[in-house]
Amino acid sequence: MGYGTDKSLLPPPAGDRPVRRPSGWTRLVGALLTVLSLVPAVACYFVFADWLPSDIKRYQDYVAADPCPAHAPAEEWEDCLRTVSFTVKDTEVKSGRSSSFVATLYGAPSWNGDVDFGDPGPLLEQLRPGDRVTGTVWRGDVVVISKGGVRQNSSDAPRDEPQMTAAIGTLTGLLAALGLGFGVVRLAGSRGHGLFTWRSFGKPLFFTMLITCFAVGFPALWLGLPWQAVPAVAVLAVACAAWLLHRYRRSAARS
Repeated sequence: MGYGTDKSLLPPPAGDRPVRRPSGWTRLVGALLTVLSLVPAVACYFVFADWLPSDIKRYQDYVAADPCPAHAPAEEWEDCLRTVSFTVKDTEVKSGRSSSFVATLYGAPSWNGDVDFGDPGPLLEQLRPGDRVTGTVWRGDVVVISKGGVRQNSSDAPRDEPQMTAAIGTLTGLLAALGLGFGVVRLAGSRGHGLFTWRSFGKPLFFTMLITCFAVGFPALWLGLPWQAVPAVAVLAVACAAWLLHRYRRSAARS
């Protein structure tokens, strides 16, 4: 009787090993992630194809708008800047989690009612019922109120803040890529599937995306950088972070 090793007991060579196929549950999760990634993808398309260009165009139109002719009859919707006198009926200045900054105006031919603001100052918190204010109306909205040389933009005033809109669009695009990546890995049954778990890879990368987009968007807004810089810098930073994270997890799995 020989003492050689029975070759039938040895594992097959790596090239002859059967490919491990994903289970039905893994494939189902992968399909769901792939389909769900379409939601942020559509949101990203909407931001860059509609929301961002619309906001930029609206601000440009607002800056270029001329005062309405003094003797022209007032209309509810006008593509010019009309100065109107209002009387303050009431104000609401409520800070906190459910903040509300509203002035209720009346006394004009049109445009009477509630005007929303994003902050209590510099004018809203000083107003009292019966005060007379001057409002600037553009395209049917009260965009500015003023009194005694103090002005405050309303929430309807166009703003030159495309950088933050671009940050939101970039974040939704990155989320779509993250969901699609996780879905494809599970559908394909890749051997590195164990590295791509939510706890070890998805969660850190998600928070990296969230922090990076706004960490780039806010400085770009403050510095007046072109909005195109936001997606360019944020995507590059997140891609580098994903590569470093994957490399770290891979090294940790081998050790």
